[in-house]
Amino acid sequence: MNTTNLLGGMSPEQFLAEYWHKKPLLIRGALTDVGPHVDFSVLSELAQRDDAESRLIEYKKDKWHLERGPFRASRFRRLADTDWTLLVQGVNHHLPHIDDILWRFNFIPYARLDDLMISYAPPGGTVGPHFDAYDVFLLQVGGKKRWQISSQHDDDFIEDAPIRVLKDFRTEQEFVLEHGDMLYLPPHCAHYGVALEPGMTYSIGFRAPPAQELATQFLVYLQDRVCLDGVYADPDLTLQADPARIGDEMIGQVAGLLSQIRWDKDTVCDFLGHYLTEPKAHVFYDAPEEELDEDAFAEALAERGLELDRKSQILFCDVCVYCNGEKVDVSDGDFADWQHFGNRRRLKAGLYSADMMDALYDGYLSGYWHLSANVAE
Repeated sequence: MNTTNLLGGMSPEQFLAEYWHKKPLLIRGALTDVGPHVDFSVLSELAQRDDAESRLIEYKKDKWHLERGPFRASRFRRLADTDWTLLVQGVNHHLPHIDDILWRFNFIPYARLDDLMISYAPPGGTVGPHFDAYDVFLLQVGGKKRWQISSQHDDDFIEDAPIRVLKDFRTEQEFVLEHGDMLYLPPHCAHYGVALEPGMTYSIGFRAPPAQELATQFLVYLQDRVCLDGVYADPDLTLQADPARIGDEMIGQVAGLLSQIRWDKDTVCDFLGHYLTEPKAHVFYDAPEEELDEDAFAEALAERGLELDRKSQILFCDVCVYCNGEKVDVSDGDFADWQHFGNRRRLKAGLYSADMMDALYDGYLSGYWHLSANVAE
């Protein structure tokens, strides 16, 4: 399926220019062929796993309740017939056909693409009216769901609720989504979805790190890479009337030492490469069950090619390549092949340089990528 069909006949260029980060868009029949539905039976099994982030949100006795997984199977047997929602993040990490859906949104840079979350709700199921700080596509799979949206900008939330629910939601537009319909929402567009029939919402979300998080993580990045010259010294120290005072001379000297900290575009690029490809804490990779030696791996690669693990991410900038939080040692002659690998998430069958083969073999042993079942083009 091409992107134009996914966007209801609109080109990616038009969508980016007119809607992305700007205004909502309803797309009828955007994607009806989603493969096997990830319904409650599938989702509840995932919610019992340690390597899946899951939440259960209930509204009962006029109060919101939030529980976090992993859950016991018995917990789901105690659910009411209405008014709850089960959500599982990163379902694309666990199911190949869901991963395929996520990467159809490749008209947005991979550096922004986050994951595909799936929620199941019986009639009345909702997470309340709220804002998200990121762009999201909401694809209805099975059943019907009523969505109400608003351009309001107030942030008056219900006190003491475990989730952020707007106190006063003022509906401006309303849609009922059926199977295959999709609603795009830009950041901070207030929305309120309520299941009318049992069904799933596939949420394709995009990363939008807060400035505070970026600053904090950048400082963490710098602490392992900063090397400053000099040492604090005060050979001309004079008697201070207030011994508890931090003197101006000390403040000035320390300010001078810290002024040596510098960064440029290359520093920021390197930080983003590590930060944006770093797997989440619950993500682990599986090494091959029967690993090939280097010669056998090279032969198999020449015949079959490679494909990235569903949990892996390759990003690049300038001539630097990053995978799963690590910088890959790449020679100039190999950059185009790594670029292809990141863009396509597949590496075609063939022969590669000795340096690249070493890196590919290490990644294969770590479970970052796997030999393709079919020949990769």
